[in-house]
Amino acid sequence: MATLISALAWVKRGASAENPKHYEIDEQELARVSELAREEIADAKLDLEEVGELMDEMGVGADEEDHEEDWEDEKSDEDANSDQMEVDEKLVQKKDNEDLSEYKLDDYDKESTKKAGIFSNIKGLTYYKDNEDDPYITLKDEDEAEKDELKVYNTDNLIVSAKTEDEISQLEIYVYDESSDSLYVHHDLMLPSLPLCLEWLDFPPSSSVEQPSQPGNFVAVGTFEPEIEIWSLDTVEGLFPDALLGRPDKTKAHVPTPLGTGKKKKKKTKAREVNAEYHVDAVLSLSWNRTHRNLLASASADKTVKLWDLSREPTSGAIRSFDVHKDKVQAVQWNPVESTVMVTGSYDRTVRTFDTRAPDASVGAILGADVEAVRWDPWEPQCFYVALENGVVLNFDARTLPSNLNSPSPSRFTLSAHDGAVSALDVNPHIKGCLVTGGTDKLVKVWNVTENGGKREISMVTSRDLGVGKVFSASWSPDDVLTLAAAGSKGKLQIWDVATNAGARRTLTGKVKEAGRALREKSGDGVVGVVSDDEDDESDEEE
Repeated sequence: MATLISALAWVKRGASAENPKHYEIDEQELARVSELAREEIADAKLDLEEVGELMDEMGVGADEEDHEEDWEDEKSDEDANSDQMEVDEKLVQKKDNEDLSEYKLDDYDKESTKKAGIFSNIKGLTYYKDNEDDPYITLKDEDEAEKDELKVYNTDNLIVSAKTEDEISQLEIYVYDESSDSLYVHHDLMLPSLPLCLEWLDFPPSSSVEQPSQPGNFVAVGTFEPEIEIWSLDTVEGLFPDALLGRPDKTKAHVPTPLGTGKKKKKKTKAREVNAEYHVDAVLSLSWNRTHRNLLASASADKTVKLWDLSREPTSGAIRSFDVHKDKVQAVQWNPVESTVMVTGSYDRTVRTFDTRAPDASVGAILGADVEAVRWDPWEPQCFYVALENGVVLNFDARTLPSNLNSPSPSRFTLSAHDGAVSALDVNPHIKGCLVTGGTDKLVKVWNVTENGGKREISMVTSRDLGVGKVFSASWSPDDVLTLAAAGSKGKLQIWDVATNAGARRTLTGKVKEAGRALREKSGDGVVGVVSDDEDDESDEEE
């Protein structure tokens, strides 16, 4: 499998611990990990039992008795050979004992009266109970150096990327320093399955050792597995997630069941039954509620949207389940102002918005293609954007949408953004009417939306191929006005300061001033990335 980055998430400055801690297994953690391992072992035993029953039904293992008889014959031959070897060894030992008398082995353990050489007098040597007191041990300096390397400053952003390389999936946590334009990998966390979506949150889950009253630094991960993993970003070398939302004992892979008769039997995996308490298929999108910080929403390929209370035990299941779509739910997001309202988009080519307290009163629109992403407009909280597979971006006003989806609903405006699917979409939180899109045409585009006499006009500010391949994720920085991060099918993460583009500065400077922000003068092309070993070798060859 080629290297790819399927999703990314920013962490705002000051949200990370200055000195991340190393993962340690204490009694509490050992008990939690043991419980997870116990569930996995129980699942494995159950799988083996089902496989055994399946083999019996298919007539596999009929020749086992013949194999056991052959094994018994071989074992009897080996026992006979071993008896003969014991007799031979006794004869050899007897002969050796007769010849070894001249070596005086009986006196071998007696103490010698001769001095042992230069190490015979060790009374003058000094020892230290603690290595910290020994001036000849410099490990403490190395520990301090490692601590400095892991240090995260208040001026640093973290960027989390969901990376898969050669069928190995992991979270790569980058440190980005805007003042020095530096980007490097801080640490990584291994994942059991290919990740599909990420969502940063500061609320510690109930199974975490951190206190809920204190903001934390966590990331929720949705993968091809039905469970949602929550990891602490302030812990390096972590082996297990801080929380696991779902039921691994119920959603484990099913054993294929035979279909048909005779020797040629087709195998088919059983479909998991939809459950209101947990997902039974891949998790495609996540959204954290920034007002009610303990709430997390998830959209899944099982056609449901689920609501999780992070203050409860993960095994207690989801507190609500919404069946508002007829196909895979690709996107979900909470409204930034109305904290109980969310918008969802699906492969059934519809978009829905509803209050979670009354989901039956939902409104929506019929679209012309599958939904790739949805985003509320923070400057107009009643409006939202929808990115489609056919390269179009639509803008809707939720107040004008019908509850009955018998006919298509007109959008406020339409944007033909890319030649191919619009796989990434984000609205700038710092200035009004600025959004970024990314597509499978490998381009990242910045757009400017203005109003002229009540009519909205949309123009492209700038477009660029950042060298990330097909763009799977593009997101604005939570701190810098015109800085965004993009990643895609080439497994590369790139930071782009759009303000370095002369056209973008001319177009957007007015909006930046209206927002009370300022643009810092920069030189270069404005793109910052991690230099790989291959690129280093190529630059050396050119020199």
